[in-house]
Amino acid sequence: MRRTKADAKVTRQQILYAAERVFFEKGVSNASMEEVALAAGVTRGAIYWHFANKTDLFMELYKSVPLPQEDMVARELEMEGADVFAVIERMAAEWLEVLAKDEQRQRILSILLRCDYGGELAPVLQQQQQVFDEHVRILEMAFARAAETGKLDRCWTPRALASSFCWMMKGLCVEWLLFGRRFDLAAEGRDGLSRFIRGLRAA
Repeated sequence: MRRTKADAKVTRQQILYAAERVFFEKGVSNASMEEVALAAGVTRGAIYWHFANKTDLFMELYKSVPLPQEDMVARELEMEGADVFAVIERMAAEWLEVLAKDEQRQRILSILLRCDYGGELAPVLQQQQQVFDEHVRILEMAFARAAETGKLDRCWTPRALASSFCWMMKGLCVEWLLFGRRFDLAAEGRDGLSRFIRGLRAA
């Protein structure tokens, strides 16, 4: 029987779901493609038909977690008269709320945080670094506009603030994911963001 495109899509999704479970339980470095195949109910050949190797599979799993839409955020920040601080605070708070509710996103981000990126998995780390650098770039441009209009507190440079903001968000998520979800990420995260943002505005 010939395989249809629909069948191939279903099989591919099965493999990704299985990889998510196996990588979360065993770690990426300790998991084998055979274990992923067993969990997915497919042959190793089926996995290699869809994915070149474990790195390719892991990269696709990483891409399956939607990130904030940089283009949409950038366009909103560039609008005439936009309140840069309000837009960024809302965007960040919405991201925290989504993460707090989405268990699949939590699992995949936990996998990424616990992964050993040596050797064959280095490209995944490079991809994450590119995403981080893009976020910093967008934020730096936005904070530069706030500085030009006298709205940014003069103790900050746009570059330093963009990096610090990304570090704060990443640290908040890491703390919550890796140490037992000991606080309300959405509510306490929003409160912390609000206080931080208020301190950025020029007096």
